[in-house]
Amino acid sequence: MWKETLGLTNNTLGMSIISIIDIIIVAVVVYKLMMIIKGTRAVQLIKGLGVLIMASLVSNLLGFRTFGWILSQLQAVLVIALPVVFQPELRRALEQLGRGKFFARPLVMLNQEALQNLVNELIKGVKLLSKNNFGALIIIERETGVNDFIETGTKIDGLVSTEFLVNLFIPKSPLHDGAVIIRGDRVIAAGCFLPLSENPNLSKELGTRHRAALGLTEQSDALAVIVSEETGVISVAEEGRLTRYLDENTLKEILSKRIQNKQSAATSLFNWRS
Repeated sequence: MWKETLGLTNNTLGMSIISIIDIIIVAVVVYKLMMIIKGTRAVQLIKGLGVLIMASLVSNLLGFRTFGWILSQLQAVLVIALPVVFQPELRRALEQLGRGKFFARPLVMLNQEALQNLVNELIKGVKLLSKNNFGALIIIERETGVNDFIETGTKIDGLVSTEFLVNLFIPKSPLHDGAVIIRGDRVIAAGCFLPLSENPNLSKELGTRHRAALGLTEQSDALAVIVSEETGVISVAEEGRLTRYLDENTLKEILSKRIQNKQSAATSLFNWRS
């Protein structure tokens, strides 16, 4: 009798361990998918789907047959439409999976000294660009990888410095029109093409650089620093929002906080996993 009971307990224990592993795998996959769609229009689409599902459940509970029938027809259409609507996100997820980067952590960790040096060089470079009215678009990669856009430019892999940044954006130089992308404390690529924001509420006075900065930050958690070629005004784009007319001190504060926060969050997560 006790053997049978023990056997049942072992089976139950085994099933519990498998269930826990199963839940962890699903949680990791869901988390990675959320990171892929974070900051993109897919988030709003998912919210819309959630509203439709809730409306369908409520209509069934309250007996709204006509309304429920309409919602059921919409759900049938969405099954076909979803692969089209989420095509950019699906393509990005499959590409990352194919490159072996689905479970990678793109954020490059810097020590405090290297981080401070990076911010200082960026500040000095942007200040010189603004003073000379050299248009510039500098992208700082954070947790979400921007490899798709790196591939559109010229790969460099050079240490970030004031002189290097200024030389990249000198008018009529080969790479001055595109964006410079920074990973860690290195310039990974220059002359990169970025997606333009489709936000219809943007001011018409914003040029291509500002729209490209907003377009990228709508699709990733990257930080974008823009220098206007016409006015020399310094701006920062983050999560699809633009902050303009920044001075040296304000820019330094923003860069230090934003980059430091991502570094600290990633360090805490890494230590927790360890």
